[in-house]
Amino acid sequence: MTFGEQPAYLRVAGDLRKKIVDGSLPPHTRLPSQARIREEYGVSDTVALEARKVLMAEGLVEGRSGSGTYVRERPVPRRLARSGYRPDSGATPFRQEQADFAVRGTWESHSRQVEASGAIAERLAIQPGDRVMCTNYVYRDGGEAMMLSTSWEPLAVTGRTPVMLPEEGPLGGMGVVERMAAIDVIVDNVTEEVGARPGLAEELLALGGVPGHVVVVIQRTFYASGRPVETADVVVPADRYRIAYHLPVK
Repeated sequence: MTFGEQPAYLRVAGDLRKKIVDGSLPPHTRLPSQARIREEYGVSDTVALEARKVLMAEGLVEGRSGSGTYVRERPVPRRLARSGYRPDSGATPFRQEQADFAVRGTWESHSRQVEASGAIAERLAIQPGDRVMCTNYVYRDGGEAMMLSTSWEPLAVTGRTPVMLPEEGPLGGMGVVERMAAIDVIVDNVTEEVGARPGLAEELLALGGVPGHVVVVIQRTFYASGRPVETADVVVPADRYRIAYHLPVK
């Protein structure tokens, strides 16, 4: 193979990808069989198989047991807006995570006390094993799961206070800034780091994805005078949503 020349399986995958994108192979169409790919492109069974694997990993096709491999419906990515702070009027947790006020959504949550892992302890500037309140959220848009979030708050900050449970009590559901202010902890900074990775099996099951799909992960941390008071991982399907940020100009 000369410099710059693609391996055969990538060339085959690229041609099939082009047909999927331009509509020559529309959604729900059966992908050519391994034997057909072998004959049409003059490649080995191994190359044909690897080309199909590439398309499956990219989420362009899906296998159906006993039936074959089919072109997947390609969703049109929707805009998911992010904003550092919410309006003074307050908003639901769904509004905190999805700042586009034209969208109506629902959510489910569950909180429990756990010991901080090494990674979470580092993010919260506490010791591994310290107690934190962990809350899992599933956000839905029109009944469809569209985002997952897991947050951790150090009980050294919120323990034995009215805001210890994010979704219960007088300020349940009001979000980090308002809840912390109620116990005289003033949030003055928030950071978000955005990355991407293959979705975990349980994440894809909840979000309706298939193995190999990529998710966008937003690692968010709220600070009060330099001290982390909440950190969270927000997980969004990369093929269905694009992240848009509202950044204030000072």
